[in-house]
Amino acid sequence: MSSEAKIEARANGQAANEAKIPRTERGRKTLRKLLDASAIEFGEKGFHEASVSSITRRAGVALGSFYTYFDSKDALFRALVADMSATVKSSARAALSEDMNALEIERAALAAFLDFAREHKEIYRIIDEAEFVDPQSYRTHYKTIGERIQARLKSAGESGEFRADLGEIEAWAIMGMNVFVGLRYAVWGDNDTGQNHSSQDIAHVVNRLLSEGVMRK
Repeated sequence: MSSEAKIEARANGQAANEAKIPRTERGRKTLRKLLDASAIEFGEKGFHEASVSSITRRAGVALGSFYTYFDSKDALFRALVADMSATVKSSARAALSEDMNALEIERAALAAFLDFAREHKEIYRIIDEAEFVDPQSYRTHYKTIGERIQARLKSAGESGEFRADLGEIEAWAIMGMNVFVGLRYAVWGDNDTGQNHSSQDIAHVVNRLLSEGVMRK
């Protein structure tokens, strides 16, 4: 099993552990409704003000049915963080193609994340709150993303596209850059600048920073 496959298997296992995975299509749809409703509820109110009854009303699910899928609001929150992490990954992966070089992969992955964050601004509040509600989920979210980037750097180093000595520190530096670029332009928006930066434009600028650095040549 490749390093990336191991990362995904661990992440998927963590997500599954928080929810009682249904066996029927109807049950899977109900679970999806609860996760989607909780994203809105936690995003609007925060963890402590959100309630199970309000989440089930948003989802159109009977209150008693909630416990068929989750043991508590805490378990739902952990499952939501894991679900959001998986959705970010799948959004980025869908934007990639086999003919892309290493720099194109980083650009496409960032552009896909920015598009996702524009549509789901609540992800920042939920992930940030996880640092205090469930620190392990918070750490796992970022560690998993960091490992994915590190795996891409390693692969590009082995192919000769990137330096061969890139590792965890560089991966976390790239992740930090992507996270705050997303906060500034996908969540806060461009209203105070009078400009309209597309996800592709932003990813291109960040990509140039990766390829050219900041030193004058």
